[in-house]
Amino acid sequence: MNEESKAWVEEDLPIRSDRALILDTAKMYVTRDRQATHGEPEDSFSRIAAYWGVYLNRDISSKDVAIMMTMLKIARLDENPGNRDNWIDACGYLACGGEISTST
Repeated sequence: MNEESKAWVEEDLPIRSDRALILDTAKMYVTRDRQATHGEPEDSFSRIAAYWGVYLNRDISSKDVAIMMTMLKIARLDENPGNRDNWIDACGYLACGGEISTST
C-alpha cells in the first residue's frame, strides 16, 4: 500500500488490502463525508434528476442518476485507471443507487 492510500484510512483502522480500502473509503464518503456536504443521496439524486430531466426533456429517475454518475466515473477510469478516486466514487454511486432502488 502506498502513502497516498494510507492517507485515506482513518488512523484507528487497521491496514487492509486495496480492495477493502476502496470499499471502506466509499462507505465513509457516502455515509459521512459526502452526506454531510450534499445531504441524503435520495434528495440529492432526485434534485439532479429533476435538472437533467428538464435539460433532456424526459423523465430521469434517481436510479438513472446513480447509474449515469457511475458511468461517468467508469469513463474517467478509461483515461486514467490509476486514479483511485474514480474507483471509490463509482463504488459509492452504485451503493447509493442500490439503496435508492431497493427502498422504493
